[in-house]
Amino acid sequence: MTFDAIGIAGSALTVHRKWLDAISDNIANVNTARRTDEDAFQARYVVAQAGEGTSGVYVEGAAYGDKEGRLVYDPQNPLADNDGMVRMPDIDLASQMSQLIMAQRGYQANAAVVDRAKTSYEAALQIGR
Repeated sequence: MTFDAIGIAGSALTVHRKWLDAISDNIANVNTARRTDEDAFQARYVVAQAGEGTSGVYVEGAAYGDKEGRLVYDPQNPLADNDGMVRMPDIDLASQMSQLIMAQRGYQANAAVVDRAKTSYEAALQIGR
């Protein structure tokens, strides 16, 4: 039972870490300008899937945002076209920050589960002595 808890929480730690990686990538590229004839930076979203029985959770894959992005008037940008437009990613910074907080809290909660399960297992070993 304890090993199941450690395994399940450990799998969730992996999912939350990958989620944090994707969010930090999105936040880092929120102001990445491209020429209008190029695709915008595409936000990455982690797709998680529940495992069978007590196997936890895993990353099934990734979903990506709109490559069209949004056109922004920025004539001072060296990538601007003749009309002064650049292509920016369609990333909502407020949403990304909210997701960042959720992913951090999920990671912390699962790390606490692993720690408590380990403590419980160590206590059980002490009783057996």
